[in-house]
Amino acid sequence: MTTQPGTETAGRVIDVLLLFTDGPDDIGVSWIARELGLSKAVVHRILQTLVARGMVVLDPQTRLYRLGGTAAALGARALREFDLRAVAAETLRRLHEETRETVTLTALVPGGRAYIDQIVSTHEVKMTVELGRRFPLHAGSSGKCLLAFLPEPRREEILAAELAALTDKTITDAESLRTELAGIRELGYASSQGERQADAGSVAAPVFGFDGEVRGSVSVCGPRSRFTPQFVRAYAPNVVEAARDLSTRLGWKPAAPDRQAASPPT
Repeated sequence: MTTQPGTETAGRVIDVLLLFTDGPDDIGVSWIARELGLSKAVVHRILQTLVARGMVVLDPQTRLYRLGGTAAALGARALREFDLRAVAAETLRRLHEETRETVTLTALVPGGRAYIDQIVSTHEVKMTVELGRRFPLHAGSSGKCLLAFLPEPRREEILAAELAALTDKTITDAESLRTELAGIRELGYASSQGERQADAGSVAAPVFGFDGEVRGSVSVCGPRSRFTPQFVRAYAPNVVEAARDLSTRLGWKPAAPDRQAASPPT
């Protein structure tokens, strides 16, 4: 099928905008050109269009670009309208009261996952997450429990690609990760010790939509010093229950016996 010129141009514009969700806060023409395999002239034209519409702004001192007010407004509107976040507030609040640790809500997004809400711990030493930034699925409990419950062809496609090391604890061997994902499906939750962010621990459970497909995850996270095996065992049931509650609010119903492996545990 032949790609129409307008479609190709729109795709390039979107690709440039997506780099701002994955990369540094401030990026330049040369970096974008290298990342996307485009000429600097093409990247410059795209950025000029985005600047004119307020999607990005140019720092005259550094000559680097960052997201602008229009992009921020679109992101805020998306968060307001996103069903998963809207229905999760009460569930997250209850889980936060039970654990006193930072509670997060993650959504499955193209190319990975993104945190879309959090309630920060009441402890003096605490963990916070960056909302809206895209992270890979293979690192951290919030991502692993999404990856574990994806349809097998999609899961294997991700496992066949490069599994980048975010820290020295990230699992980058596909077979080792495949074994862990099988255990996550059996347990109904995932745990992590420093896999996405050094010195951070977490436990997460998947959230399912009305169609039985995994939509996101709920997690409790904090310093590794507090996230001992005893802590994980003690609070994993709370996290699983929160995820089940949110799944039910989204219209999920227990699957038939032959599909039980793809649904939250009882």
